[in-house]
Amino acid sequence: MVKRSAPLAGYAVFAAMLSSAGLPIYIHAPKFYVDEYGLGLAALGGILFGLRLFDLVQDPALGWLARTTRAYRGGMVAGAVTILAASMYGLFAIAPPIAPMWWFALTLIGLFSSFSFLTICFYAEGVQTAERLGTDGHWRLATWRETGGLLGVCLASVAPIALASFLPNPFTGFAIGFVGLCALAYVLMRPDWGQGAATPPTPFGTILRDQTARRLLGIALINAAPVAVTSNLFLFYVEGVLQALGWEGPLLLLFFLAAALSAPFWTRAATRFGAKPILLFGMALSILAFAFTLALGAGDVVAFALICLASGMALGADLTILPAIFSRHLSKIAPEAGAAFGLWSFATKFTLAFAAVTLLPLLEAAGFEAAATNPEAALSRLVLLYAAVPCALKLLSITMLSITPLPQERAR
Repeated sequence: MVKRSAPLAGYAVFAAMLSSAGLPIYIHAPKFYVDEYGLGLAALGGILFGLRLFDLVQDPALGWLARTTRAYRGGMVAGAVTILAASMYGLFAIAPPIAPMWWFALTLIGLFSSFSFLTICFYAEGVQTAERLGTDGHWRLATWRETGGLLGVCLASVAPIALASFLPNPFTGFAIGFVGLCALAYVLMRPDWGQGAATPPTPFGTILRDQTARRLLGIALINAAPVAVTSNLFLFYVEGVLQALGWEGPLLLLFFLAAALSAPFWTRAATRFGAKPILLFGMALSILAFAFTLALGAGDVVAFALICLASGMALGADLTILPAIFSRHLSKIAPEAGAAFGLWSFATKFTLAFAAVTLLPLLEAAGFEAAATNPEAALSRLVLLYAAVPCALKLLSITMLSITPLPQERAR
């Protein structure tokens, strides 16, 4: 029985705020600091990876903090949203008052730490909210939350490029808009923080001893890697291989919009046919679509747009179904899910930085330079890293999911 109406629209907007501060940062921030301040790709990749190593300790600790301060969650969330907004503004809208490399690292520490805490609180709150929505609560909430998140990625991915057409400092405009989005998201979600039934904290050991939870965390880690790879290299691929300057924004919008619009389809399919087979189908579609990227070259913008459309639809399955499966399982073994989503947050974010610290130096070692004419060897390595590596990683995640038994696979 539903005790009260959950603010599903608030979940969508809050997810949009978080996603705007997540994946798009890996798309825009490295290139922005290369173009504006002349930092090297290897140095930026090292900073991103170092911050993710810090998350190895920080994210589980933030999960503990989220569950032990649940009675004060509204105030804690307000503080974290403020840090998130200030960090984004500092990253893009303030000329570094110290060495650009240190300013890059400092603002990202604030950004990533607040992002982690808010993500943990947000998803943990969603576990109890979904339970109050009835038998299909996890799927209804996942549809709103992940669709909102994907639309946020769409907006944040293309906003700086779109703003460049009429603003002299587009990233300043992006940062100001993000501050406004933070304020709106907090207001919409404010009534729901900490409103669920009080539950005892769940130790990390309880989660890690559960075989299904442990395997789902492993799948999340590997399955996030293909998107991490393509996010770090997307702008360089469009500029260097396709030689399609000016198409970055429309292609990003097509990719993430396809993911957002497909999310309701994937949740309905999971409800009818079962989560596992539909998620496996979406993963296979991703490989089938993205493999064609290996054959593209200069001027193949239309072909790449079709790949963006198909692979974006496949991404909708990943980002909608897998978190819902994890949330539903946690509702049975760890209703106070702060610790669990601390581990989940680390698993999904670590791949982004690991991709940066491995791929960017490899690309630089091959002689690749942004905004330059590059040798054939450098472009060949870019194609290999951008197209072949994600397909191999996705195949591994398919294998892991195939051998993982999921109890109650159907939504109903």
